[in-house]
Amino acid sequence: MSLPTVFIDGDQGTTGLQIHERLRGRADIRVATLAAAERKNAERRAAAINDCDIALLCLPDAAAREAAQSVVNPAVRVIDASSAHRTTPGWVYGFPEMTQGQGERVAAARRVTNPGCYPTGAIGLLRPLREAGLLPDDYPVAVHAVSGYSGGGRAGVEQYEGPDAATAPAFQVYGLGLAHKHVPEMQAHIGLSRRPFFVPSYGAYRQGIVLTVPLDLVSLGADAAALHACLDRHYAGSRHVQVLPLDQTSVIGSLDPEVLNGTNDMWLGVFHNAEHGQAVLAAVFDNLGKGASGAAVQNLDLMLAFR
Repeated sequence: MSLPTVFIDGDQGTTGLQIHERLRGRADIRVATLAAAERKNAERRAAAINDCDIALLCLPDAAAREAAQSVVNPAVRVIDASSAHRTTPGWVYGFPEMTQGQGERVAAARRVTNPGCYPTGAIGLLRPLREAGLLPDDYPVAVHAVSGYSGGGRAGVEQYEGPDAATAPAFQVYGLGLAHKHVPEMQAHIGLSRRPFFVPSYGAYRQGIVLTVPLDLVSLGADAAALHACLDRHYAGSRHVQVLPLDQTSVIGSLDPEVLNGTNDMWLGVFHNAEHGQAVLAAVFDNLGKGASGAAVQNLDLMLAFR
């Protein structure tokens, strides 16, 4: 039996390079890419996509839509790492741990859309609470997150590692127009009827995310133990998502966004103050790992196992 061919379309970007590196040396697949002179040749790209078993699209949104539309071979399966199809009907959301049976849906899918980095943390924290009825669909969710500058793609890396790096800010909040493209994805896959607030930011370090969601326990009518128990049940046995013990979060004074860099893992925690009736849910993970290339390779492995 011949090895399955995995074509990486856009392997020069941040995510594509990371995927290529994670697949380096694998003996169970054949990795295909286009030569530099052929990358902008629409006919050559379409031919490569239609000649593979699984196409990994690491492209800007418009180019990803074009690439997906070029697939005419019914045997070709697609993983899109862009945000082009994250709320598109017919595309399976590639967060295997999100809900019961999601891993199986990814494995059997013809079209998989990789989650965004920030939504991975927000959905990972809140979707189990929604399913358990602990978080109303109209709760005014506010998501705050800081990512390494690689979250800004090639432009972000250039700003902090290029010739003008000395002038790059130590910290910057953005998305203040409250129209970030990740918001519809969060709302749809958490299961909210109200649009969540999302305030993202970049720090002067290369990669890693800390994402937090404040919750008012009094208005929820739930305590931290119930929230933690829900998350703990949901992710029991998970290989890549770990829920920190409640007694551990009670003594943690700070969170390091870089602690899981280079992995496909995510830590979730419930931090709380019982006296004030407040909690903060937190997720820590690598924006280039579980937030991008690591998740893509995880989905690829699920799809390959289904062959």
